[in-house]
Amino acid sequence: MTLNSGAPRPPFALRLREVDFHPKVLLQRKLLILRGDCRFKCCCSDKVVLVRSVVTGAGRKGGDKIEEWPSDLSKKVRKVRVQAAPAWSFASSQPQLASRQEKFFPRCTPRNSGPQSHDTPPKRDTGIANEKDMSINLLTEDVNESGINEDGSTWYRESGEDLGENGYRCRWTKMGGQSSDGSSKWKEAWWEKSDWTGYKELGVEKSGRNSEGDSWWETWREVLHQDEWSNIARIERSAQKQAKSGTENAGWYENWWEKYDAKGWTEKGANKYGRLNEQSWWEKWGEHYDGRGSVLKWTDKWAETEVGTKWGDKWEEKFFGGVGSRQGETWHVTPAGERWSRTWGEEHFGNGKVHKYGKSTTGENWDIVVNEETYYEAEPHYGWADVVGDSTQLLSIQPQDKPPGGYPYPDFGSFPPPPQGGDMPPRNQ
Repeated sequence: MTLNSGAPRPPFALRLREVDFHPKVLLQRKLLILRGDCRFKCCCSDKVVLVRSVVTGAGRKGGDKIEEWPSDLSKKVRKVRVQAAPAWSFASSQPQLASRQEKFFPRCTPRNSGPQSHDTPPKRDTGIANEKDMSINLLTEDVNESGINEDGSTWYRESGEDLGENGYRCRWTKMGGQSSDGSSKWKEAWWEKSDWTGYKELGVEKSGRNSEGDSWWETWREVLHQDEWSNIARIERSAQKQAKSGTENAGWYENWWEKYDAKGWTEKGANKYGRLNEQSWWEKWGEHYDGRGSVLKWTDKWAETEVGTKWGDKWEEKFFGGVGSRQGETWHVTPAGERWSRTWGEEHFGNGKVHKYGKSTTGENWDIVVNEETYYEAEPHYGWADVVGDSTQLLSIQPQDKPPGGYPYPDFGSFPPPPQGGDMPPRNQ
């Protein structure tokens, strides 16, 4: 279906994207939970698996209770092709900001002595880094030192340990420095936290400013805890990043999060904002997998200029057991307030039949039923077994010795049977 010849056209390109799904080759892992502490035993495996399921067992060794979590997972791999709303970009604003970012966000000046800065200004649309990429290396003793380099720049480094109630312990390291004239500065902090409930946290915070007035800030966290009601183990990862130009009206901010539990429940999402002089843009998206076959995905993007032009695109899909729906809208508003939009939808019945419908403000209208195969992503491409395998430093955090009783072990249990109904999880924004 095409727009009528006399219809106004939105100032952005429309295109469909096809995403191929390639499951990872996963290392078999056996997670041992001993007295609330986690260790790994790994052996190579060339078995291709789609990671989601978790199988558990229990045993005795040396009088200590050990719960085992092997990730020898096997399940059917479903072909996935995402057939969502048209892809969409913001004319020239995002590429311009990305290229300018490389210009006004240089690396920190290397130090001749003292701590070397690991602080590199964050880059846009890079998601949440794995812990090995954060280079967290906590000092093993209390330190409080500072110095002056040959070029006149200064540095400091501190480390320590804080203790609290219920076995709370926080080990931390802080460092930073500045140029001789104070025009550029950088700071970085690392920490690990734990307590007797099984809570463990690994974190990083970085910030900096250069001589041109450009500034940036970034934080990263990884947390292991147990659900308050079910005692199921959960790992959550998050990252916030922002940067601002010192010479023009340009900057951006991003907030990313991922949540996983041992039953296969997964939630991912991001909120983004950017500005380059007279143009601003926003983007939000989310994914929710209940671990039993239900999936919800959505995306909402929009932009505007100072003269009043606005445009956007959004879509949503819900599926369970091969049955579900997709719907979306593309829209545009002129400075004079004239609005153009096209809405569309699909109903997938699970029997090879798809009902497609839609309309636009320029008179387009369609309502048909076609024979078409249904494709959707029923499981996350990166799930519980992946995040456990990538969180070895988090899981190796050693809490204080705890008293007997009163603090249950987290449950890395097996998956529950599939639900009887097809209720979808609520949309979480």
